[in-house]
Amino acid sequence: MSSTLNVARYTALASGIAYGIYHHRSLQKAHDQEKEHRAIHHREQLIAQAKDVWLQKKLSAKGDGVITDPENPRFDLEKLFAKWEKEYQ
Repeated sequence: MSSTLNVARYTALASGIAYGIYHHRSLQKAHDQEKEHRAIHHREQLIAQAKDVWLQKKLSAKGDGVITDPENPRFDLEKLFAKWEKEYQ
């Protein structure tokens, strides 16, 4: 084989490796940014959810004693209607 062909082959090999390293770094950077964005969004969702739960507990802890969560086993629909009637009169 001629030396010119060897130089061309090794140049192509070296440039391919260099491009692969560059491309991998750019993909890794984009992945890391997306991962950070998702983590921040997840934390914001958890904070909003915790605030909602805290507000529900605060509102249900008031002196009226009416449970407004229909998933609660102590939920009473008649008491809830009576409470709404008092509020809107």
